Amino acid sequence: MGIQTIFFILSESTLAIKAIISVIFGMLGIQTVLSILFGIVVLLFLVIDLGFFNRTCHKMEFKSALYQSVFWVAISLTFAVLIYLYMDKESAVLFVTAYVTEKMLSVDNLFVLILIFNFFALEAKYHHRVLFYGIMGALVFRGIFIGAGALLISQFYWVLYIFGAFLVYSGIKLVQEKNEEDENFEEKWIVKFARRFLPFSANNHEGRFFVKENGKVLFTSLFLIVLLVEATDIIFAVDSIPAVFAISQDPFIVFTSNIFAVLGMRSLFFVVEGFMERFHHLNKALCFILVFIGIKMLVVIFGIHIPSLLSFGIIMSALVIAFITSICFPKK
Repeated sequence: MGIQTIFFILSESTLAIKAIISVIFGMLGIQTVLSILFGIVVLLFLVIDLGFFNRTCHKMEFKSALYQSVFWVAISLTFAVLIYLYMDKESAVLFVTAYVTEKMLSVDNLFVLILIFNFFALEAKYHHRVLFYGIMGALVFRGIFIGAGALLISQFYWVLYIFGAFLVYSGIKLVQEKNEEDENFEEKWIVKFARRFLPFSANNHEGRFFVKENGKVLFTSLFLIVLLVEATDIIFAVDSIPAVFAISQDPFIVFTSNIFAVLGMRSLFFVVEGFMERFHHLNKALCFILVFIGIKMLVVIFGIHIPSLLSFGIIMSALVIAFITSICFPKK
């Protein structure tokens, strides 16, 4: 078979595939097809992650975590390209802006997770297991929060202005120095509540959430850590979800960008675990981003609309400056 014949077959196959895609998009709608594709990708890789790569508890190596982080970023950007090709440029820019914002805001969450693991002296080989189930819960809760937020905004648009004011307040509050390193997580309400109403085993969990002792089913300390991780993510979602709604009010953009960022957070944890303190100016950039997004929402009252591309440029500039200044002026 000659080269020209091969190229002809490939060309005809490509045209056929494009025609099929066009028919499917025409029948179901672009957002519906992309939503189905999004659901398939998420479900497929969660099954592969738990059922194949991480069937047993083990410490995730830096190299593996880096590859997985790059993979999730690549998948997210590929999805952005599909939005650009089959929806419009504006939606693609909004998706990437929301994704980057959520990704960077999750870094502060990662720092708290490290403190939780250190506080309970959790062995490194169990980190991935806790993060996996923590993120599974985060997917459910964020889906609920985003659905409720979208419903509120559709009925009461002025709720966006409350979100904006809250983000400005959160950004200013975040500027204050935090002393989380000395925090006693046993004093958290979720831990006190669990210890009061649930029976816990005093023995080593050995990677299990439940154990049977003397005919009774008891919870383990690993289950308690997962509860604390879930509660921590809910608290951070209170900041991050309004921030994403400030960027776009389209539930499709908000949900997909948020979930892609959350899915990549697990592998990102192992990448940044040893470098959290090095990028000490990142916290200031996150404060600026929250305040900027909040102001962006509020100035709409006066008829001022900041273009999405300009917003993306400002957010990326703040992050780049934070990384550069952290490297050039290391923490003493």
